[in-house]
Amino acid sequence: MKRKTFLIQSSLLSAAGVLLLGTNAFSKAIIDSINEVPESDLYKLFKNPAINDRPFVRWWWNGNKIEKSELARELRLLKEAGIGGVEINPISFPSQTDDMGVASLEWLSDEWIELLKFTLIEAKSLGMTCDLLGGTGFPFGAEFLEEDDRAQVVVIAVKKLEGPMKTTFSLFDLFKEADPATLSPYSGRTMEVLELKLLPDPLYSMDQVINLTSQIENDIIKLSVPKGKYALYGLIKIDGFMKVIQGAPGGRGPVLNHYDKNAVKKYLNRITNPLQDKIGPLAPYIRSFFVDSLEMEGSNWTSDMMDEFKKRRGYDLYPYLPFLLFKTGRMGNTVDKNYAVEVSSEMQTMFVRMRYDFELTKAELFNDRFIKTYAQWCTDHQIKSRAQAYGRGYNLLEGSFDIDIPEGETWLKYGIGEDISEADFTKYPWHLGRGNTMINKFVSSAAHLKDKKTISSEELTNTDMVFNESLEIFKIAGDQSTISGMTHPIFHGFNYSPKDAAFPGWITYGGYFSEKNNMWPYFKHYTDYRARLTALLQQASMFADIALLAPIGDMWGDSGAQMEPFPTLVSPTYQQLVWESIHQNGNACDYVSEQVIKESKMEKGYMNYGSRKYHTLFLIEVKSIQPSTVKHLYHFVKNGGRIFCIEAYPNKSLGWNNHEQKDQAVREWVSKLKNFPDRFIYLKKPESNFNKWYKHIQEKYAITPYVSIKSPKTYVTQVRYQTKEAEIFMFNNSSSSHTCSLDVTFLNNVIGKKQAWIWDAVSGERFKLVLNNGNVILDLGPADSKLIVFNNERNGQLFKPVPSINASSRILTHKWMVEFKHSDGSVKHSEMEELTDLNKVPADQDFSGTVIYRANIELSDNSSIQYLDLGKVFGISEVLINGKHAGTKWYGRRAYAIPGLLHAGSNSLEISVTTVMVNYMKSLKDNVTAQYWVNNKRKAQPRQSMGLLGPITLF
Repeated sequence: MKRKTFLIQSSLLSAAGVLLLGTNAFSKAIIDSINEVPESDLYKLFKNPAINDRPFVRWWWNGNKIEKSELARELRLLKEAGIGGVEINPISFPSQTDDMGVASLEWLSDEWIELLKFTLIEAKSLGMTCDLLGGTGFPFGAEFLEEDDRAQVVVIAVKKLEGPMKTTFSLFDLFKEADPATLSPYSGRTMEVLELKLLPDPLYSMDQVINLTSQIENDIIKLSVPKGKYALYGLIKIDGFMKVIQGAPGGRGPVLNHYDKNAVKKYLNRITNPLQDKIGPLAPYIRSFFVDSLEMEGSNWTSDMMDEFKKRRGYDLYPYLPFLLFKTGRMGNTVDKNYAVEVSSEMQTMFVRMRYDFELTKAELFNDRFIKTYAQWCTDHQIKSRAQAYGRGYNLLEGSFDIDIPEGETWLKYGIGEDISEADFTKYPWHLGRGNTMINKFVSSAAHLKDKKTISSEELTNTDMVFNESLEIFKIAGDQSTISGMTHPIFHGFNYSPKDAAFPGWITYGGYFSEKNNMWPYFKHYTDYRARLTALLQQASMFADIALLAPIGDMWGDSGAQMEPFPTLVSPTYQQLVWESIHQNGNACDYVSEQVIKESKMEKGYMNYGSRKYHTLFLIEVKSIQPSTVKHLYHFVKNGGRIFCIEAYPNKSLGWNNHEQKDQAVREWVSKLKNFPDRFIYLKKPESNFNKWYKHIQEKYAITPYVSIKSPKTYVTQVRYQTKEAEIFMFNNSSSSHTCSLDVTFLNNVIGKKQAWIWDAVSGERFKLVLNNGNVILDLGPADSKLIVFNNERNGQLFKPVPSINASSRILTHKWMVEFKHSDGSVKHSEMEELTDLNKVPADQDFSGTVIYRANIELSDNSSIQYLDLGKVFGISEVLINGKHAGTKWYGRRAYAIPGLLHAGSNSLEISVTTVMVNYMKSLKDNVTAQYWVNNKRKAQPRQSMGLLGPITLF
């Protein structure tokens, strides 16, 4: 076999195989070759996904209380459930949990490394992939960090005064006032006054500011305040201000200074050196090192911050710095925007521009000193980098550019699958009703811009719905994650928990992926589904020809950078509705940045960046922009491109230095752009209904969709992928209650003469789909999705959907013999005259487990009966007819094709429904773990409906 052929065929075993080849030209050639996968092979990859295309799990090593036999048992348990890989994630031991007397191992100790080595070898023998967290807990940090290598933050303390008066303050008073109430404070932190200033309130000029720093004596400042309102400003630096959140033994120390390149290198090498000493080269065993949540709690300082600022921005920020900072609390969030003194409008304008400059400098330093250093460290060890490269103050796109496997986040929260108004959606936490967080679209856009196809997602993160996990809600949230551009789910997560640990086991976080969960025997249905999507989509490229520019610079100046993926402020609040509406109406888009625009080639009506091409750009309330960027936009429009300005034309520049000259340049370029009124267009946002608003724009300005959707719904959306031989469309109904008959017409120059197929990601089967001039009606049930593939293959079975219930249907009204198999091992029998919600039956409302409904059906003639519809079901349903298995349904409509299973005369019907656990867990008043997740004041969960409600229909 030729070497090139061997490498290509080997890589086809999984998309993850590509990741092991490095980020060089040779690797790119292999990726290009994968795009040439024959159609038949593409379907084979989809039908029977390789193990590395299967979902991964975050595997929490709780308290590092680990042991060989249990590690081996859990790996096999995960593989049997359809999991293809693990992210080894050492973390603190859950509080109020019996550790069974198991000792903790210290991270990076010889004993810990020995068990890591055992795990890596064991996983490899099973064909499973391992990723490794680059630390414990989050963010990076450890007990071994030296003082100079620890994270730093600069904050303000303001004491408002009214004179005339003489008063005294101790530095302790100022330190207490400045304390940001960090979520995870480090006990060894030190505080230092950098500057102390007295100023009038309001402030009109920097000349009014009196520097008192030199007057501090013996940690005391004595003040003589003139008549009037004044304020004492303290600029306070805190060294080592936070410790690792949920760090495991050995990694529970202070957080690393991510703005210090040398500190980052020392930290990273402190990890790989002992690992390689004991294990040898890591690349054969570890796919990627991982950076988890960069929850830096507002870290904003390093020793040369001001020197770097002056070098990059051209002026000295230090005298102004106290006036740019907000009063912050946990996670660095602003807690009081009115904490400071009032200032004149001129000074406020100056501070806004300077604040943008500060945020930009921090983002650049973070990227240069942490992201690039981390990515290079991974490359040096021939291991991929994987990271959630966002948080507070990082470039939302560029932060992921250097990461081999960029990662987003998809969460489970109440509201998913429900009807959510735009008013409720456009407020904190900014994604109510969606599993995908706002950051996903930025992360996937960054990946698309750099031609990356493996885009991971911390998937199904659950702190609100613990023990209420249903496979249906997994599917709705997971499909939303796919629509947002994620292709590689990493479930959050699987707890290391000995088999004989007290129920419900060791639980650090929710996401109760456990063999003790009722749904576990059926979990492989979902992992199979996600594996097929991954196997297909990682061989393709997501299509987008529309670009979006969000007003990140304006937000940074006005309010400071926000904490992603859960910002306290989104500007504008409707930002996510723009991209969602574009997809709901048959187009697709990516986010871009000013850097991307400036590095693009503007040719023949397109903005070209690498392989991406955009004919249209939406500026979402972008008021401030760099002159060099708007110059490029002018050439985009001049060469035939089109720009829509929502609610604002850009009218000023970003930053302080030479701003008047730059403002004038922006206005001049915008004036030139207005000479193209058909291609530089101002739009008002709608008061409501962004879906309808975009549909109107699409029609008025002839934005051609690649798939025309006659009556778009807010709960139905789509995404398009391409290979060199195939066009791939995924349509998704994210409602748990609505059905939709979607009238769609595919653009002829997109599908050409290709054959349309439905590829069923649930079963792995495929069926020919008949179109009429590109038109088809897609029936999408609740939580349903349709994967439509156009290719050149012709032979196959026609698609025959389960029809709607018809006039000849028969509703079953039987007495049911019911068996309750409780998850605690107990069994109960009863009769049920009428199907009802078990949550409404006092004797059964706390049930958890499987309910089996049995009845005998008398039929005089069975010839016309082809289908059984269970009606409303809360849980996973299985059907047996005359002892023969008719199938398992775990989401949406519970309709079964049953040809030949019924006969004339008496027939036995057995319907099993497996419930969620939350009602039972609420009843366990003495179980501390259960009560924490379901009845705790902050996590109190509502009771859930359970069981078979019907009506049950034969038709």
